[in-house]
Amino acid sequence: MNEYLALTFAVLATFVTNIPFGFWRQGVKKFSWQWFLFVHLPIPMVVAYRYLFGMGFQLYTYPFMVLGFFGGQWAGARIRKKKIAREAENITK
Repeated sequence: MNEYLALTFAVLATFVTNIPFGFWRQGVKKFSWQWFLFVHLPIPMVVAYRYLFGMGFQLYTYPFMVLGFFGGQWAGARIRKKKIAREAENITK
């Protein structure tokens, strides 16, 4: 597999994997043990994606993988915030 295509798939897989963890993380107190769990639990999966897509640990891949990781966490948190706001709006109607 082309190394850039592998990187793209690994970043997308990392992003999608982190969405539920970001969603769950948004619902707990910041820096609690659950918060740390939801931030760190996907890390072994990200490492597995690196091996699965044959990327290894080249230095140039780190910014993309970190962007995918935190982007997924951010997207999950945003989804939860919008869901809560929508539910609150429905209650007030």
